[in-house]
Amino acid sequence: MLKSKTFLKKTRAGGVMKIVREHYLRDDIGCGAPGCAACGGAHEGPALEPQPQDPASSVCPQPHYLLPDTNVLLHQIDVLEDPAIRNVIVLQTVLQEVRNRSAPVYKRIRDVTNNQEKHFYTFTNEHHRETYVEQEQGENANDRNDRAIRVAAKWYNEHLKKMSADNQLQVIFITNDRRNKEKAIEEGIPAFTCEEYVKSLTANPELIDRLACLSEEGNEIESGKIIFSEHLPLSKLQQGIKSGTYLQGTFRASRENYLEATVWIHGDNEENKEIILQGLKHLNRAVHEDIVAVELLPKSQWVAPSSVVLHDEGQNEEDVEKEEERERMLKTAVSEKMLKPTGRVVGIIKRNWRPYCGMLSKSDIKESRRHLFTPADKRIPRIRIETRQASTLEGRRIIVAIDGWPRNSRYPNGHFVRNLGDVGEKETETEVLLLEHDVPHQPFSQAVLSFLPKMPWSITEKDMKNREDLRHLCICSVDPPGCTDIDDALHCRELENGNLEVGVHIADVSHFIRPGNALDQESARRGTTVYLCEKRIDMVPELLSSNLCSLQCDVDRLAFSCIWEMNHNAEILKTKFTKSVINSKASLTYAEAQLRIDSANMNDDITTSLRGLNKLAKILKKRRIEKGALTLSSPEVRFHMDSETHDPIDLQTKELRETNSMVEEFMLLANISVAKKIHEEFSEHALLRKHPAPPPSNYEILVKAARSRNLEIKTDTAKSLAESLDQAESPTFPYLNTLLRILATRCMMQAVYFCSGMDNDFHHYGLASPIYTHFTSPIRRYADVIVHRLLAVAIGADCTYPELTDKHKLADICKNLNFRHKMAQYAQRASVAFHTQLFFKSKGIVSEEAYILFVRKNAIVVLIPKYGLEGTVFFEEKDKPNPQLIYDDEIPSLKIEDTVFHVFDKVKVKIMLDSSNLQHQKIRMSLVEPQIPGISIPTDTSNMDLNGPKKKKMKLGK
Repeated sequence: MLKSKTFLKKTRAGGVMKIVREHYLRDDIGCGAPGCAACGGAHEGPALEPQPQDPASSVCPQPHYLLPDTNVLLHQIDVLEDPAIRNVIVLQTVLQEVRNRSAPVYKRIRDVTNNQEKHFYTFTNEHHRETYVEQEQGENANDRNDRAIRVAAKWYNEHLKKMSADNQLQVIFITNDRRNKEKAIEEGIPAFTCEEYVKSLTANPELIDRLACLSEEGNEIESGKIIFSEHLPLSKLQQGIKSGTYLQGTFRASRENYLEATVWIHGDNEENKEIILQGLKHLNRAVHEDIVAVELLPKSQWVAPSSVVLHDEGQNEEDVEKEEERERMLKTAVSEKMLKPTGRVVGIIKRNWRPYCGMLSKSDIKESRRHLFTPADKRIPRIRIETRQASTLEGRRIIVAIDGWPRNSRYPNGHFVRNLGDVGEKETETEVLLLEHDVPHQPFSQAVLSFLPKMPWSITEKDMKNREDLRHLCICSVDPPGCTDIDDALHCRELENGNLEVGVHIADVSHFIRPGNALDQESARRGTTVYLCEKRIDMVPELLSSNLCSLQCDVDRLAFSCIWEMNHNAEILKTKFTKSVINSKASLTYAEAQLRIDSANMNDDITTSLRGLNKLAKILKKRRIEKGALTLSSPEVRFHMDSETHDPIDLQTKELRETNSMVEEFMLLANISVAKKIHEEFSEHALLRKHPAPPPSNYEILVKAARSRNLEIKTDTAKSLAESLDQAESPTFPYLNTLLRILATRCMMQAVYFCSGMDNDFHHYGLASPIYTHFTSPIRRYADVIVHRLLAVAIGADCTYPELTDKHKLADICKNLNFRHKMAQYAQRASVAFHTQLFFKSKGIVSEEAYILFVRKNAIVVLIPKYGLEGTVFFEEKDKPNPQLIYDDEIPSLKIEDTVFHVFDKVKVKIMLDSSNLQHQKIRMSLVEPQIPGISIPTDTSNMDLNGPKKKKMKLGK
């Protein structure tokens, strides 16, 4: 049966276009119930159970299926995902609405429907002849969809009666919409709210905790007075943004100060790119990463970014007076040039809430069901939840979701989602940091694995098409110890004409991952491999990452080669790109390669090749630095693990050798060569990588710090910065130059992927290169897979596909890649921080030299070179008399009593693990030298209680 839908659409030119869409109706769509005589039991995908037995419900004791409406799916997904809930009918109408309103929930519901054990069935009611409904005159789309859901529920109940005469099966309609429920009951459909149904499951009382708390009015604090101003409706916000009264941007909460946030304004508003918010009322219930509308305050009310470090440690959620007292601390006299545009949140455009990991702060009131949850991420406010499992959940990591934030509640309301395990356990903490940084880490699905090559695999004649055989070349790889995902290999040989041939050979991952299939989609979603201290979350399945794509020695492997002819002065004479087959002659570590280069007794082909590469790399690096490339520094840490317990037993900063630099130089050269080639061929849709030049204000801290040591740092160009860093030496303080480079790294902007057709600025500031991309690591970066595809099309080695030449699709890919790359970095740092805690837990108290990196208003941030550790020493403590502090932002310096601290001053600290706060166990460092009465701790700390606060200490910063 064919229906047609006709509607009018306004064109960009202002005309009106009539659109007719054909809508096919069928009567062969199965209901999903196996053995159904009425429809022959026809169904696609996972089906319902013939006689569902559980869960036992007191309101519906007979066997039943559930049919939820859109809002139940959107808001109660945590309940639906619970193993106790099975046999659910998901209507096409509901699924389409969910897809339009929430992509994350849509993905979760798709995952549940694909899980055969859950018995969720998707019923295409919009194409079934008996359940399709047309929109009536005067009926809005929402009411039409509600009616369509009721019609489907009624049809199901009548249809199931036809299965057999004694059939007891019912379909229960679950809706939280009062009007919809009343209409359903009037029409003879069994209907309950989600809460009514969940509370009727007497064998599953834990499900009640997972119910989202939706009615803001009903969940306000009984005695609560109005704390926050009302959020304006979306229509008023959009009008205000259009007229310029309000500005739209992303809300970024501060990690260091819970009473401060910034809003990054969207669009080309150069004048007010970043707006500061200070104080609870101005933050007005916005949560980190929400899209908000802000009103700019008059200039007389502008403030400077606070230098105070404040963490929300209060237990009393109604103690707002103390908050106001703390807010006054933020406001101090500053020069007018320090003031920044300041505003307040007037409304929320889009909530970007996610499930949060953390711990329960159990209420002091006996038998209370209402407790505060403290998220692991300090940028997220505490969340008020109701749970009957408080005693069980104490001391465990749990996941909680936010449901709403009433105006008269200090904290948002939420509900319990899942118990992760005991705090401090390695598996639990690893799961927490992966979830908190949104790192996809579930095992690869069967759908993804089905696209892997069948084993045993070998290179076929078809694989050799458009491919050069380079197996005769003396190629080797140089990587960190223990590396199994070898992306790159190199060779260097002398040609008959006296020139040198240098090759960079990269794993041909795009040969195995074909565009658009499930393997490609999953790799694109993950975006990058994530390296934790003792775990690797692969972007592609292990068969590819550690086997078929890994350029191991003595096996034939498919590669993508970039081959240059160079003279002995490392000048490129010719460049060739080709798909190839290689056979690596050695898989070396950096140390092994260095030993070969340095050994006078070794003159084999591999060693000769390495020496040639090393010599050319030194010339390339010198030339790059002359052009203005930056050599910055960051303290990287390596752990030595116990072979049995896998706990860290030693911790040291990573040693870099000449061979690290050798490999890096040729990877950079290959990336630049490929970037030029793909941009020549695809000027509008090349995937490139740029590094924007930092704004001058970013350098203020570096320039001031150098000036305090009578050194001048010029920052007008990358070249002048590089030269002044090279000259910033102190014979009496050799580590000063490293500290300056570490500080300079903090001034940098984030490098990002972008589509060439969507941007005009291609320059890579740090590398001083006019164009750059990523080509050399396709096993662990999806950006490189796209670049391989572009290059393959450019040289005629592979065919194109529509998405590859769609700059908008490419821009979306870049957006995801930038997010995943950033999250991977943060997850890595969190893993290092956790393993550092494990190390000091077993090590006990140690005393080490440290250098001050930053001075704050009430704290100093120091770096311990031996361990690459950084942290914040606080000089104000709760319930203790505060010392006299004088902060000078211009120098910058902090005077405590009679001692003045400057950036780069050397201090001595004691390092220990503080477990007084289970949620945020942290490394604390107590000041030992210089000696300040009442501040510094004595050298002998053998009697210190590590589980309670003592003298001034330092916590490890992220």
